[in-house]
Amino acid sequence: MNSVEKKKEYDAKLDSKKRLTIRGARTKHYYVTEYEDGSVELSQRELIHPDEISKRTLEMMDKAMKNLEEGKVSKPMDMEELEKLLQD
Repeated sequence: MNSVEKKKEYDAKLDSKKRLTIRGARTKHYYVTEYEDGSVELSQRELIHPDEISKRTLEMMDKAMKNLEEGKVSKPMDMEELEKLLQD
């Protein structure tokens, strides 16, 4: 897990709609990682409005989607090696 210094700790439980409240949350969006041992890691995320993405980036995304639709794609990547590295 993360080596950042702890700011606070508290017990929490899911409500009837299976929601969890984060007290004093500093951001609205989180990336959630659940582990097999039951632990959960939250990483803050900042979403960007489409108008804030550069024109060049949008053009590259459009080109990539066009290539995908036309079948111009590389062979699938074997992700096993990456998964092994991430587990270490």
